[in-house]
This record gives sequence, structure tokens and C-alpha cells, in this order.
Amino acid sequence: MPGVETDCLFCRIVAGEIPATVVRETETTLAFRDISPKAPVHILVIPKEHFVDVATLAEADPALAGAVLETAATVAEQEGLTLDGFRLIFNTGPWGGQEVFHAHAHLLGGAPLGPMLAG
Repeated sequence: MPGVETDCLFCRIVAGEIPATVVRETETTLAFRDISPKAPVHILVIPKEHFVDVATLAEADPALAGAVLETAATVAEQEGLTLDGFRLIFNTGPWGGQEVFHAHAHLLGGAPLGPMLAG
């Protein structure tokens, strides 16, 4: 369900209640550094409006989903990741590894990332 959730970590970051190291902000999206990075560059890209996961976001507002991708691409270029490559991951649901239930992409790069799944 879209909107703002008062108990959502990312909604609280958008509201300015919790600090974050913001690398890019648009009218509809926010990109900030992950506090527990899994790669030399690890940035979270979120829609400012609350959607529980990327599937819900894509169904409800395809244009906003596109804006999240556009922000991720811009940040990847800004961070110097486009030459060697990067990974963009949307974890969805508990089995997909989603920990914060606000749609978000993990932008990872800055070193070889290895296989998609640990074996």
C-alpha cells in the first residue's frame, strides 16, 4: 500500500527523522549509502513513497519504478561504476532476503562481486 508508514525505517529516513548519507535526491526518489556495506560501493535507492516491495511498486506506479531505476543508473555513473560494471538487486519477501519492507534497490560495485548466489 502506498503512502508513508510511521514505523518504516526508510520512511523515517525520507522524513529526516533518521540521518543518512544521501548521494542523490529527486522529487520522488532518494539514494543513500548503506550503513552495513557489502561492497566498496553499496547504495540504497528507494522511492520516497512507501511501497512494501518492488513488485507492489511496479504494479501500482510503473513510472515511479522507472524513476527508481533512473536514479540508480545516475548514481552508478556518479560513483564511477559504469565502466567496470555494477549489480542492482531488489530483494523481495522473506525468502528473497528482504529485511526492510519498503521497496528498495541495492546498488553494489567498486570491486568484482562474484557469483549471484553463495553456493
